[in-house]
Amino acid sequence: MSEQYRGKGKDGKPFGGRDRGGKPGGPPRRDPGQQRPPRRPRRTPLDPARQAAFDVLRAVSERDAYANLVLPAMLAERGIGGRDAAFATELAYGTCRTRGLLDAVIVAAAGRPADQIDPVLLDLLRLGAYQLLRTNVAQHAAVATTVEQAGVEFDSARAGFVNGVLRAISVRDEASWVAELAPSRTEDPVGYLAFVHAHPRWIAQAFTDALGPDAGELDAALAADDARPGVHLAARPGVLTAEQLAEEVDGTVGRYSPYAAYLGSGDPGKLAPVREARALVQDEGSQLVARAMALAPLIGADGGRWLDLCSGPGGKTALIAAIAAQQGGNVTAIEPAPRRADLVEQNTRGLPVQVLRVDGREAGLEPGSFDRVLVDAPCTGLGALRRRPEARWRRTPADVPVLAKLQRELLAAAIALTRPGGVVLYATCSPHLAETVGVVSDALRRHPVTALDARPLFAPAENLGPGPYVQLWPHRHGTDAMFAAALQKNL
Repeated sequence: MSEQYRGKGKDGKPFGGRDRGGKPGGPPRRDPGQQRPPRRPRRTPLDPARQAAFDVLRAVSERDAYANLVLPAMLAERGIGGRDAAFATELAYGTCRTRGLLDAVIVAAAGRPADQIDPVLLDLLRLGAYQLLRTNVAQHAAVATTVEQAGVEFDSARAGFVNGVLRAISVRDEASWVAELAPSRTEDPVGYLAFVHAHPRWIAQAFTDALGPDAGELDAALAADDARPGVHLAARPGVLTAEQLAEEVDGTVGRYSPYAAYLGSGDPGKLAPVREARALVQDEGSQLVARAMALAPLIGADGGRWLDLCSGPGGKTALIAAIAAQQGGNVTAIEPAPRRADLVEQNTRGLPVQVLRVDGREAGLEPGSFDRVLVDAPCTGLGALRRRPEARWRRTPADVPVLAKLQRELLAAAIALTRPGGVVLYATCSPHLAETVGVVSDALRRHPVTALDARPLFAPAENLGPGPYVQLWPHRHGTDAMFAAALQKNL
């Protein structure tokens, strides 16, 4: 064969002179003793629902993202809806909620500490373990899809590791793993229930302390955190009644708040009343707090000067402003964080609200100038763990004293801004005693205020605690675990 008809490489030299059949011009014959390079197996990536759930887990682990913010945006961006969206939601939120229990099982099955497992592999193992222990997904599907993704992310060796761990997990059910790994129910009942319901023990202990003589309800309280919360809507006072709202969204009227409706299913953001600002998405417990602030008895006339000292993102502000508008009043809302202040302005558009972007502890407002003040203080959020699935593992006991100090300072500033005879409504979405009774007790010692019995302000809700404060619970009231205290400024 002529040189001009033979293929040449980039270096200008001809390829091997014979083909595989020994003919000139083909590639060189492979030496029979030479081994072929190993082929990387072709892997099947995760389906869209599992991929979305896995990406949420990675965002939570890598960026401290919030699952309840990341997932809805991700589903919308990727066009995932219907059953796939429901499946992705169950996997993402469920895996985030039960991380502590899952990690204990994974560690036992893997025979190594969690911090010695690659973070990406650990999130994959969590996703697979959750399907095995807490869903009706077939074992082979839960294992195979996770192993395939490990191969996509890494290599066959680590896919094999994932396969071995998940198969070890799959031979036993959750009850069997709990029986082996949980603390003794008799020696450490709080630790046992914390493990069973996938809560850090310190949070279970905080719930026990808050329940006090009703500590026997701890099992129910922790279980309520793992239940999927219902969607509560608030009808805007003066625009829409709860009955009208319930009928329009095919829901039911709330149990306690005169503004509440419960949504049976669907995306609340797509509802016409919400899009048109005739209603907002708001837990019924938060509605009761806003209403209590408006109902608290004053000494002297109500001049309609109301203050929301910690207003972001503006849900409670919008409700109290709508109530104030019916009485000819107005609301001053304070929020120092720019993004949250923007949300306050957005949520209160068209209402008598002035938003100040300042620190509530140094607002620069005239002392004693407000009739009613709401302090919905920043807190650990332990009362809303069912809505923030990863929060229980993100918070630590070290957060409590830092937040309690801020809460005391904000309450002190609120009292200074309240006129004699006016009322401060202090609230937190946490039942932790250091953030609730501890903060209020400090204010009663240091400042000229008297505690009112807040329980009548939350009627018709019952079983609110021994008083004079109010403690709501998911397992009792179907609301977030809101705490509230009403303090009257002495004359």
